Amino acid sequence: MPLMNVFHDGDGFPRIVLADPSGSSAEVLLYGGQVVSWKNERREELLFMSSKAIWKPPKAIRGGLPVFFPQFGNLGTSERNGFARNRFWTIDSDPSPLPPSNNHSSVDLLLKSTDEDLKIWPRSFELRLRVSLSAGKLTLIPRVRNTDTKPFSFTFALRNYLSVSDISEVRVEGLETLDYLDNLMRRERFTEQADAITFDGEVDRIYLSSPQKIAIIDHEKKRTFVLRKDGMPDAGNFETSFHFGGI
Repeated sequence: MPLMNVFHDGDGFPRIVLADPSGSSAEVLLYGGQVVSWKNERREELLFMSSKAIWKPPKAIRGGLPVFFPQFGNLGTSERNGFARNRFWTIDSDPSPLPPSNNHSSVDLLLKSTDEDLKIWPRSFELRLRVSLSAGKLTLIPRVRNTDTKPFSFTFALRNYLSVSDISEVRVEGLETLDYLDNLMRRERFTEQADAITFDGEVDRIYLSSPQKIAIIDHEKKRTFVLRKDGMPDAGNFETSFHFGGI
């Protein structure tokens, strides 16, 4: 059966370990609601964690799958990339109804606005995140509830730090013909001309109106990551960001 365990490590970060009968596993921190490890059935690590990561609050942890809310990047008036990634979340004891995760190992996390948060971003909210693990698949389902008295707008992102070999062996498919903003050129707007994106140096781009599925292919490791997004009908406001360089 799928398993979930909670551990308190010496680094002071309580973490949830999800395990699947196939041998795959994932580790989720209550700090930031952040997935920091995802291993396949061969125990190969699929996520990248920076050697420069600082495992000490209130620093954000570089690597894994950080949650950006209520702001992604500098697209708003709150602090860059929001504050959800450097808050301690709780395990949600009464999660909202979701499609059943049969044969999945999963955990539901909850972040509620505090008085400290309201000083930074004056909107009351509840942010929920379900992390589910199954053979060959990791699923994250975020949900935002407005508990304020007024409507509010926000930006949200799940950044994927994936473990790959040399960047010259990697290509990305599914973003051809899309417009993108190049952060290395003051966010100048371009249109992707290549059938597949390849890399020979630092790249930092935001692809606009990205499709529901893209593929990241690592030739050296003979591995393909397929990234899917669902339930985001306002596709014009959905962006895919790529950064290859020193982190």
